Amino acid sequence: MNQQSESESKWPLERALFLMAGTITILSAVLAAVFSPWFLLLTGFVGVNQLIYVAVGACPASLILGRTCSLKSSYVENAAATRSAQ
Repeated sequence: MNQQSESESKWPLERALFLMAGTITILSAVLAAVFSPWFLLLTGFVGVNQLIYVAVGACPASLILGRTCSLKSSYVENAAATRSAQ
């Protein structure tokens, strides 16, 4: 029972990435409004990383989070489940 509650409390990698991307996007918009429009480059960087994640299945943030945290990508888990079912 303890293992089940631990696995339920862990976030999937995609959810953690969306949290990080949303936070950085809002922060860069606030910084651009208050200090300099150059902070909008940070928003562009977040968007590019999201596109890379969609196209390839991994981005720099997902690689770092996947190694340092106990987050699992549902994309990787679904691919493994498909291979084992065949």
